[in-house]
Amino acid sequence: QVQLVESGGGLVQAGGSLRLSCAASGRTFSRHAMGWFRQAPGKEREFVAAISGGGGSTYYADSVKGRFIISRDNAKNTVYLQMNSLKPEDTASYYCAANGANSIFTVSQRYDYWGQGTQVNVSS
Repeated sequence: QVQLVESGGGLVQAGGSLRLSCAASGRTFSRHAMGWFRQAPGKEREFVAAISGGGGSTYYADSVKGRFIISRDNAKNTVYLQMNSLKPEDTASYYCAANGANSIFTVSQRYDYWGQGTQVNVSS
């Protein structure tokens, strides 16, 4: 069982930056690929970024490529999402998720554990 707690959301102006953190419980953190997803009001949850258990592989949605960076610190059981050049369309609740298969997937159904989410609001 893995418990995930996100933090770092808030209100930022367009063009600004935020760093989200996701702290995980358990001793097997490095065995789990981790993903970030987001959901805006009235829209489906969408994939943002993912990272393999060891951190050597990453994958991004086209909408955030070049602006967001996913990373992890396995010694701290934490995964991060550095968000730069934020746009109003990035406004959403952001969720981290853990994949028990340690594989990078872009579909939410392939992730086994989810956090409660943290809200990001980007003003124009």
